[in-house]
Amino acid sequence: MRVSFSDIAEKDFKTAMKTNTNFLRNGVGLVGLVAMITGMMAPPAAAAPSAQELREQRAQYEAVRPKTIIELQPFRDTAESLVPGSGQPLRLISLNPQVNGWFLLQIGADGARDQASYHLENPRPRTQSVSLVTVDMPVLMIGDKACAPWAGAPSELQQARASRLPYAPICGGRLYLRNRSSGRSTTLESTASFLRKHILGGDEIVGLVKSSLYRDYQLEISKDVARIAQGDPSFGPGAAQVRTRDGKRAVIGTYMALGLEGTKPGQMGVGLWYPVVGLKGVFASAIQPRRIAEAVLKGPGKTNWLDSVESRATDYMVAFDLGRYTFGYEVGTTHPALGWSSRPPWSVRPRGMPGPDGISTAKPLERTGMVSPASAARTIATFTGGFKRDHGAFKYGDYATVDFGKHYGFIEHGVILSKLWPDLSTLFMLDDGTMIMKTWRKSDDVLLPRIRFARQNGVPLIERDPKTGLGIPGDRVTRWGPGNWSGSADAVLRTSRAGACIRRNAGRRYLIYGYFSTATPSAMARTFQAYGCEYAMLLDMNALEHTYLALYIRRAGEVTVEHLVPGMALIDKKDRRGNRVPRFLGYPDNRDFFYIMKREGAG
Repeated sequence: MRVSFSDIAEKDFKTAMKTNTNFLRNGVGLVGLVAMITGMMAPPAAAAPSAQELREQRAQYEAVRPKTIIELQPFRDTAESLVPGSGQPLRLISLNPQVNGWFLLQIGADGARDQASYHLENPRPRTQSVSLVTVDMPVLMIGDKACAPWAGAPSELQQARASRLPYAPICGGRLYLRNRSSGRSTTLESTASFLRKHILGGDEIVGLVKSSLYRDYQLEISKDVARIAQGDPSFGPGAAQVRTRDGKRAVIGTYMALGLEGTKPGQMGVGLWYPVVGLKGVFASAIQPRRIAEAVLKGPGKTNWLDSVESRATDYMVAFDLGRYTFGYEVGTTHPALGWSSRPPWSVRPRGMPGPDGISTAKPLERTGMVSPASAARTIATFTGGFKRDHGAFKYGDYATVDFGKHYGFIEHGVILSKLWPDLSTLFMLDDGTMIMKTWRKSDDVLLPRIRFARQNGVPLIERDPKTGLGIPGDRVTRWGPGNWSGSADAVLRTSRAGACIRRNAGRRYLIYGYFSTATPSAMARTFQAYGCEYAMLLDMNALEHTYLALYIRRAGEVTVEHLVPGMALIDKKDRRGNRVPRFLGYPDNRDFFYIMKREGAG
């Protein structure tokens, strides 16, 4: 499927002078460099928060009381001035200076009704500094360029807000104003939400539908089409361990909608990897749990017995070479929410707290639910994120009564929207582009200033065995309540699911996305184990909109959108002329998602 849409991303920002990352972070950056070269007296760099200020901000972050989203940012840095003419207070808050991604520009007295707040995004956080400085009058210095977007009537900020674009360019396109967006949801999701909110017993109705009508509605069962698969088991991320006949793998019929090299359309060797046409470093594979090698199915690690349905189900994997690709994460316009989940007992909720972090809204920050124009040109894939807030906490077991029920945390562009809690599976990226998937520990909080993106979702499917270094099923895979694996109220766990894992092969690391047409956590764990994953976690489940993955292949100025399975194409929106517009990339969505991007400089 081809879609035409403009890549609004700016051209690469180039400067006549080069400086290193530490130079930028120390507050001098290009502003100071240009000033020194031209002989001008540069304004002093804004002072970093003092040790006392950081202690106070940390105390606000940790306080068990209602607070603002700003108070939830322990590393923030604030610069203040006055608007010329009106004398109104002018404040620029760098919400996480080390990540350098999101800023809040406020005009007016703090807490006043007429205070205007503008959520700004730096599209080049690793190369472009942003600061509020004063020479004769206050200006934003963006790299070596000055800008006063509050000046004039209407001001550039007011015009950008009136545009209602999710990302409205200001200051010559060097910054984006993030505007309030309304995300799209599917009919199934909207109906479920309505039932839960407005109908007595609505959650039970939704559960009944999931456990009956929708239980196996995405089930795919494939037949053998050949006895001998052609392919190198060491290729790409490395083949899964499967049962073979005389060392030969079977070939099964598949409904995967991706264009693949090295095999006939609709056919894949079990557990082998095939390159995706048009995307270097992206591979696809198909497997059925019943074909996993006995050495994996019978240990190491403990899982439940796999039933006859999930054993025969066809599951698909897509792998991304992390030497060539990196990732980003965006929350949806609605999900995950920031208030309380209904799952933990009332006894863990401190009186007066609107949510586990002391907030119930991100205001005045804006949730756009789509990829930034600055990242769109490099984005080659998107897939749905994790559970909604209501399902993203524990109802049963020991975790339900500690840490406020352990609501799953998430961080976007260095801004803590919901705290990361210990013992939860966490996929995150640091400010230098390093991607990590692990079980979060309290000691990992030292990484918080450096985290650009993070998403927690439950407990591990696979974790590294400290004795052998191999990935084995997590210790809660067989425990429905303590693992918060969701499913129906009577613990029927088999449904369509998605997950992700990390795999190493031949000196390269891969992020693997797994789509399971119907599976329990045990089937997911054994499958990821068969593929040699060192760590794996659940993402979302129950429907194609929750297990959605699309690839974007650029050829001759056009973008071809390929979905993992055909039904996912129906989730994309259509414009007035009937052309499909890709979800997450072409319009705001109410769900959170990950996006995979080419690393800068990668071919």
